[in-house]
Amino acid sequence: MARTPSNMIPLGTKAPKFNLKDTVTDQSLSLTNLKGEKGTVMLFICNHCPFVIHINEELVKVANDYISNGISFIAISSNDVENYPQDAPYLMKKVAKELKYPFPYLYDETQEVAKTYDAACTPDLYVFDTDLKLAYRGQFDDSRPGNGLAVTGSDLRHALDCLLTNKDNESIQKPSIGCGIKWKK
Repeated sequence: MARTPSNMIPLGTKAPKFNLKDTVTDQSLSLTNLKGEKGTVMLFICNHCPFVIHINEELVKVANDYISNGISFIAISSNDVENYPQDAPYLMKKVAKELKYPFPYLYDETQEVAKTYDAACTPDLYVFDTDLKLAYRGQFDDSRPGNGLAVTGSDLRHALDCLLTNKDNESIQKPSIGCGIKWKK
């Protein structure tokens, strides 16, 4: 299992706009439609990555805990489904329903959205404020498959708590580590 770190783009970076198909509802959704009242969490994930599978259950809990506070969650899969068919949209829909994702699970077929966000791995996490300026980019928590640490979502929870209370996040923002996005050749 290759370990790819996320790219630590500068805080304050404006979220690029997009319009992608939600695999669950088959609707085309835009960042403008999906952004949260108090903040927006962008998640680049996929079905088969062991790092994503490792955090999925807690990710759903974190989303459920913060959605009611005006934080929107948006999951995007940008993997090449020709070479990684387990990440195909119909299977994304199946995973989203089985895991009860409380957020849309969008398919980035052209991989342009992942490129504009400089996403590198799954999971790759970004937290944007009400003005869609980057407030956090980094890991979910210190847990990784096989390292024995509990999955808590502590880094993401801390970032969201700081955002909701208008406090500076003075914690070190560590890159996420995961499987590299499966780019088309």
